[in-house]
Amino acid sequence: MGRGKIEIKRIENSSNRQVTYSKRRNGIMKKAKEITVLCDAKVSLIIFASSGKMHEYCSPSTKLIDILDQYQKTSGKKLWDAKHENLSNEIDRIKKENDNMQIELRHLKGEDITSLPYKELMALEDALETGLTCIRAKQAILYMSMLNDLPNLYTFGVLFFQTKFLEDDNKQLNFIMNQQQMSYDMREQMDHHGYQRAARAAPDYNSQMPFAFRVQPMQPNLQERM
Repeated sequence: MGRGKIEIKRIENSSNRQVTYSKRRNGIMKKAKEITVLCDAKVSLIIFASSGKMHEYCSPSTKLIDILDQYQKTSGKKLWDAKHENLSNEIDRIKKENDNMQIELRHLKGEDITSLPYKELMALEDALETGLTCIRAKQAILYMSMLNDLPNLYTFGVLFFQTKFLEDDNKQLNFIMNQQQMSYDMREQMDHHGYQRAARAAPDYNSQMPFAFRVQPMQPNLQERM
């Protein structure tokens, strides 16, 4: 008995649907590889599962973008609009310009110039001389600008050092004044304490007994003579 025909419709059971997807995906991938090898065909296969996971296959001798370009030219159907096409052309143009600039930069550094013809070498020499002239002119302008700024720099330096010297002199004068003030205060304190000690050491005449003096006459006593 042969196998019965399977009705082609969506499999409702999620587990059975996933198993069937895996089996048929592997089978179609196998068939794509076989037709590529057996018939030397260019095959590109892209499969998206219901979960969004992508599976792809492309012939080893080609690229997907090449197959898409060939499909677009053969079928006459545009796979992308003019905006994207112009953007792709602009990217290619910028890449070419970048490559040319890299080559010119190597030539200016003296690299890879052995294969250059005489005219290109002369043009390269002229470009180097022009660049050197511009650099020297720029250096001269900067040098003159520095010379013009020298008076201002000198004035600034003089003012800076004068201010520094004045600050140092001010600090020194303040230090001398402080020293003199301290010396004056110490002298006053010493004089004040010395006066107090002298006052304490002086005798108290009011508390001592008065001395008794006997007055003798300068002339002899006439009564004694008689």
